[in-house]
Amino acid sequence: MQSSIKHNDISKLHQTPLSRAVQQILLGGALAVAAAPLQAQTADNITEQAVEVISVTGSYSRSLEQAVDLKKSNIGFSDSVVATDVADFPEQNLAEALQRMPGVTIERNKGLGSKINVRSLPSEFTHVSINNLATASGSGGRDVEFDIFASEIIQSVTVQKSPTAADEEGGIAGSVMISTARPFDYSERKLIVSAEGAHNSISEEIDPKFSFLASDTFGDWGALVSFSKASRTNRTDSNSGINFRPMGRFLEATGPRSDQAAAVLERDAGVVVADRSDKNETNRIIFQDKVGDRLYLNDQDKWGATASLQYKPGNDFSLTFDAMKGGYDVTEDEYDAAAYTASSRSTLETIHDYDDTTLAQYGIIVLTDVSYSATQHEFLSKQRINNTDYSQYSLALDWRTHGWDINGLVGFSGAKKSQDYANLKHVAYAPSRSRWNASGGETIISANPASIDMYNSPQSYLFEAYETELEQVSDDKYAAQLDFKKALQLDFMPALSSVQFGVRYTDKSKQREFGGVKIQGPAAGDASWVNSRTLADSELQWVTDIVPGGAYKAKDLNWMQVSNDYARSTFRYAGFSTPFNDGDYYRVDEEALSLYAMANLDFDLAGKPVTLNAGVRAVDTSVLSFGYHQVQNEDGSNGYTDTPISKKGSYTDVLPSLNMTVEILDDVLFRAAASETLMRPALTNIAYKRSVSWNEFRFTDGNPDLQPTYAKQWEAGLEWYLQNGGILAASYFWKDIEGVVRQQLTGVVENVEKRNANGTLDGYYDFDVYQPVNADGSYKVTGLELIAQLPLSMLHPLLDGFGVNANYTMLDNSLTGSSGLDIPTPPEGLADSTYNFTLYYENDRFDARISYNYKDKYVEVIERNLYPVYRDAYGQTDIAIGYNLTDNIKLSLKGINITDEATTGYTLTPQFPVMNEFSGRRISLGIRADF
Repeated sequence: MQSSIKHNDISKLHQTPLSRAVQQILLGGALAVAAAPLQAQTADNITEQAVEVISVTGSYSRSLEQAVDLKKSNIGFSDSVVATDVADFPEQNLAEALQRMPGVTIERNKGLGSKINVRSLPSEFTHVSINNLATASGSGGRDVEFDIFASEIIQSVTVQKSPTAADEEGGIAGSVMISTARPFDYSERKLIVSAEGAHNSISEEIDPKFSFLASDTFGDWGALVSFSKASRTNRTDSNSGINFRPMGRFLEATGPRSDQAAAVLERDAGVVVADRSDKNETNRIIFQDKVGDRLYLNDQDKWGATASLQYKPGNDFSLTFDAMKGGYDVTEDEYDAAAYTASSRSTLETIHDYDDTTLAQYGIIVLTDVSYSATQHEFLSKQRINNTDYSQYSLALDWRTHGWDINGLVGFSGAKKSQDYANLKHVAYAPSRSRWNASGGETIISANPASIDMYNSPQSYLFEAYETELEQVSDDKYAAQLDFKKALQLDFMPALSSVQFGVRYTDKSKQREFGGVKIQGPAAGDASWVNSRTLADSELQWVTDIVPGGAYKAKDLNWMQVSNDYARSTFRYAGFSTPFNDGDYYRVDEEALSLYAMANLDFDLAGKPVTLNAGVRAVDTSVLSFGYHQVQNEDGSNGYTDTPISKKGSYTDVLPSLNMTVEILDDVLFRAAASETLMRPALTNIAYKRSVSWNEFRFTDGNPDLQPTYAKQWEAGLEWYLQNGGILAASYFWKDIEGVVRQQLTGVVENVEKRNANGTLDGYYDFDVYQPVNADGSYKVTGLELIAQLPLSMLHPLLDGFGVNANYTMLDNSLTGSSGLDIPTPPEGLADSTYNFTLYYENDRFDARISYNYKDKYVEVIERNLYPVYRDAYGQTDIAIGYNLTDNIKLSLKGINITDEATTGYTLTPQFPVMNEFSGRRISLGIRADF
């Protein structure tokens, strides 16, 4: 079904009779009862656990004990961190705090953790909630950018790896459940204030951070507020961007470029090309396309605040209003000096060296040192200004009455993000020589007399454009939930301890607007600067003077460039703005209605206590997607439909789950879990946009009919709980994942009118339609997870105060990545192994920790769907030292990446590096007072 709907008056949606009826019951009941999260519903198990008071200033070992208590009382597989562990461990944001957890790794962006991966699956495979509300994000997809959250305002985090029927669906990898503090979490008035200054070794800047928490109770009422604000300046030096380029770039060119490339290949490398149009042949002759040196300066301002008002007249009733707000503003300046050997004017001149042995098993020859006839040298001054505002509000109730536990929730989570991007581009075409070196690549003067020193020839670079882009994303999520639980004592079924059931309604809407424009002269429509203004006509500075800090760390190099401040003030003429492009607009509205029922059982099996929950969750999801469709105007130019085109989609799922714990010995538990779960498709794939390639007779559409990606999964493990929070645990997990999204030919539109560039009729043709679809087949991911948390005093009294917290995850999978050359390739993002190791010591006055975090190599991207590009294995060492000046005041010293590790990567083999990136070490000194 398709219809044309006005851009500013998009009606809301698509409700089934069932969803309308239950929505009315649910919203009415939720408002009447007032509503609250089954916090977990990770089962009562986490709600009813023994941890009632979580102290923000407790010791590290105590926080580990509390996390173990959470793990032990949950029936399913989970891991937790609580306030001290999150807020007091050395980290730069919440993502980095969570990387200490078993099976959790992070995606780093220029040295900073940004997104998390649970068991190495892609970040969008993880469902994230705060206070039981699915978290809005400023990203264009479903993944959550964790760097927007200040860890100081977070009370606890649980990663639930085996869902129950009561848990909200959406995470194949797992669910990250974040909780903020509430006033009745504390037994007395609480005031915590902290301040910190941090120094980055490359930027040489000192950044401040401040936070406080105040909480008190007044009889039946309690109130809590917390606030955190931080500034951060990170500099990253990077020799990166190098990629493989197949020789078809030159051999398929028109004119003499192709003949010259073929002749040079035969003369210098002995390679005779049989068919220049045979991609299977030309894709196996590789040259180095790009060499780039880059400096990044990342300035961040982040703040976050929470407020909680709680009414709790007794243990049987509580009503809580929670609010959370935050802002994350980032300005990133990037300065590039790059050489693109595969320019549209270039071809081979001389092959100085090549490698026909390293990748011979794939029939690949790599040209490792080449002179080119017309390399495209570029100086780029780029700036990205990102502003994200986040807010969340919820009203929650927990009520025990007449043998019933009634829990509910009504709430809103929203995020708005804008990105203002600019790129000042100067280009010089000239002969040059590019080659690999030990850390990446370099471009030098070639033997051709017309060659230039690309770093010291500003008069040779001609102005091409000052490119601007503007993106705005808004993400709004509403939810309402009611849950009921009834304790039972049935003579005919004594094992059935309780039943619970509930309903949840969510309403989500995400909209993206995007536009771009090129400035090429001093006024709109003026292109007089193109090919006339040079780099030397602008104010130039040494790049290491534009950004704070010392010399360029990636290599012994410096160059002069235009600062972004100068570019913005010079090239944006009065009244300039970046308009949005209709073709890049989309909006997706999604409603989901979930009903679940679950039975909780307690019984003995062969004399061993067993706790089990089994249930089923039924989910009805409906989607309404909007986007403009590209059309051809009567004059032959490209245009778009007057209004967005809409299309509906829907799917219904039934998701069973079972979790079981058996106490086989005192403090030795056997756990088992099995379930079916899903991950909804990315919004960019659902968005009903259409773009057209008139020359290729091809439509590319979004697909609102996409179904989720599904997983059948099970896990089994043993856990031995020791004294003082110690634990030894091992588990094996298995996931069968199907319905992965791929781009595919889905149909043909017949007799499409096509016009020539001058508007005359070209003819009527059949156009292929390509859309994202759920691919046939499945792949398996299996893994082993080991946990060892040991207070070493259990080994010998002289080790009192020492402890170890360690975990290891090993993965295997059956999926081969989609390389068009049949190169065996792991799936993107999957690391074979990850581990964490922390050694700590603490007494009444002093504490110290050293932690090492490791993530194995993984495929970051498959370049051109041909060549797997790997991110190297990365290990980082962090430290934290604390000293209690008094019972209430603590001094701390923390170090992040104290060994100053670099981030590196390569294509296919380390012999062909693609990046060498340095973000430096970070040392901070802080003070904290607790009253």
